[in-house]
Amino acid sequence: MKIAKKVNLGLLALAAITFACGGGEKASSSSETAEVAAPAPAKEVSLEEKYANDPIYIKGLEKVKGSDCTSCHMVERKIVGPSYAEVAAKYESTEENVTMLAQKVIQGGVGVWGEVPMPAHPGLSEEDAKDMVRYVLLLKK
Repeated sequence: MKIAKKVNLGLLALAAITFACGGGEKASSSSETAEVAAPAPAKEVSLEEKYANDPIYIKGLEKVKGSDCTSCHMVERKIVGPSYAEVAAKYESTEENVTMLAQKVIQGGVGVWGEVPMPAHPGLSEEDAKDMVRYVLLLKK
């Protein structure tokens, strides 16, 4: 009888160790299935990567950086004037809007985005202003 107790105790210990070490097939296959089924997180792409070969983006960014626009505007954050993203969200990228907004950049204005006036830029050519506006409208999310 003493031997039977030792054998039963040994079998019980062996079963416990096997179970604790993942001896059950169902437990490991369900975790593998969960890992396979989970979609990979989407990689966030920067504007530079997204528009690296877009001539509108390249030309517009160059002209915006060479002007005083960045003292009042940022891509995604309001400073003095609206962010470029806010402007892009408000206006569709049509030739009529590009022409109208380019004129506002050249002539300046007040009231559309609040009471702080946007200064006129009379030294800016209409074509340069249009390039800048096309760049801004390209930043629509």
